[in-house]
Amino acid sequence: MSTAILTGPPAPGSSLDGDLRSLGFDVRIASGTEEARVLLAAVPAGERVALVDPRFVGHLHALRLALTDPRFPAAAAPGALTAQREARPALARALETVSTTAGATGNGTLTDAHGLTDSLAEALDADGVAVHRPQLGTLVATVPTDAEARHAARAAVDAVDDEAVRLRSAVKAHDGFFTTFFISPYSRYIARWCARRGLTPNQVTTASLLTALIAAGCAATGVRGGYVAAGVLLIVSFVLDCTDGQLARYALKYSTMGAWLDATFDRAKEYAFYAGLALGAARNGDDVWALALGAMVLMTCRHVVDFSFNEANAESTGTAAKTSLALSSRLDSVGWTVWARRMIILPIGERWAMIAVLTAATSPRIVFWALIVGCAFGACYTTAGRVLRSLTRKAKRTDRAAQALADLTDSGPLAEAFARIGRRGPRSAFTAPVLAALAAATVLVDSYVVGPGASNVAAAVGYAAFAGFAVAAPLKGSLDWLLPPLFRAAEYGTILILAAKSDAPQALPAAFGLVAAVAYHHYDTVYRIRGGTGAPPAWLVRVTGGHEGRTLLVTVLAALSATRGDDFTLALTALAVAVALVVLVESIRFWVSSGAPAVHDEGETA
Repeated sequence: MSTAILTGPPAPGSSLDGDLRSLGFDVRIASGTEEARVLLAAVPAGERVALVDPRFVGHLHALRLALTDPRFPAAAAPGALTAQREARPALARALETVSTTAGATGNGTLTDAHGLTDSLAEALDADGVAVHRPQLGTLVATVPTDAEARHAARAAVDAVDDEAVRLRSAVKAHDGFFTTFFISPYSRYIARWCARRGLTPNQVTTASLLTALIAAGCAATGVRGGYVAAGVLLIVSFVLDCTDGQLARYALKYSTMGAWLDATFDRAKEYAFYAGLALGAARNGDDVWALALGAMVLMTCRHVVDFSFNEANAESTGTAAKTSLALSSRLDSVGWTVWARRMIILPIGERWAMIAVLTAATSPRIVFWALIVGCAFGACYTTAGRVLRSLTRKAKRTDRAAQALADLTDSGPLAEAFARIGRRGPRSAFTAPVLAALAAATVLVDSYVVGPGASNVAAAVGYAAFAGFAVAAPLKGSLDWLLPPLFRAAEYGTILILAAKSDAPQALPAAFGLVAAVAYHHYDTVYRIRGGTGAPPAWLVRVTGGHEGRTLLVTVLAALSATRGDDFTLALTALAVAVALVVLVESIRFWVSSGAPAVHDEGETA
């Protein structure tokens, strides 16, 4: 139970007491400074506490946004302030400081013209506690100081439909075209229906996963009826996928477990559906595992481009060239270009709609080729634009951003050993991306041209060396954000090529499983960094070998199995199981721990 302390008796006719109770607060009323301190100290240290000005007039949803969002240690709106466990000591200090300097009014209450809660929020900011102030938009939250102002505030409250605003704000900003116009107009009402029946976002997320898995099973049947059912169920799964986030925003039910589920289930659903399509095609004598794996590799690398570019520039200082800014502004001034630019990158909504329709109407091979072509175009479009902005922008990358990029590279012991050697060599602003590109080209070209054997193992050693030299210095160059996607392309691409060139039956499905396990590790790394907790522990990277260690191991296994193809399938399967077990156990341990962040940063455009 959370506790709300009114800093004086409520105004006559006020619904404040009832509003706070409807939000789950146990309401207490303080008549003076000492009583407020006593009441604050009496609230158990692990519980949320709120201080609310009794003169507050506003919408219930304004109070909900200010006082119940679990993502922020402290939050405030005019006349209302809340603090969770980690901000409670600072709130106690702030109350003591503010009450000492401002004091009580002549009648002994804790309210004054400035407002105690506003003064406390300022004191928390000064104490180093970041106070979240939600964007209220048309919602009203004010502390009127006389009867006339109070009457005007109540009129303003009556003029705005609180529930309509809450429902609109449940929809994620900057969604894709398909989601905005074909899903959100009704999924928000499903979210409200779920909220009123006590369903949680995690339950809806799980329902979305189960629906997608059933869709994958239908696709695996290989019959037209199964494909049609798979397409329909995939759209239903996507509706639920949108609903879980809208439910979280509507009810402000964010959680660390929800963050983990939301961050990983989208990929699990999509890749499971790829596998279902490949199994269905195999039933009809069409082997499309190479296309399925190629689509997964391309999609994951595209996401890594997004992640690494955003992390590299999250805290950078500087300005972009006027030409690129002017072009972007001109395009934004034409409404249809905004939607066009969102659609051509094939975000998740458009992508799933395309997969669903093509699955129901065509064949798995056509589905995968459409995915590969569409995602390749989107990847080239976004990457080219980001390269141009990086080259024209005069910015200074922070140490934190450089460290995030280093963590995203997933460099293991071999790369670190070569990095120690490479620190003595000369470097320029483009040394790191050039070396990374050379490393990727070395192993990929040799895998494709020569195939499994001693030469390929030597190329993998060269890959490890060049990759280590690339990360030998802090990644602060303008194009250093290209390193993680280049390393992902090299590792995943090598596995794909060697499996495709192998004579081993079922090598490609085994490779699909291995890439899926490694990709999970890389997505997990991204969301830990986004949550501000840093990369996975160093021991996990060492145990899994880093990207260069796994690439070298796969080339060695392929070379050893060149004369006995079945051994390569078994080796890839064993490696996939080992990697999956290690990374999943550590990931689950982290995300259910008390130190896990509530990562709800909107993620990929839906």
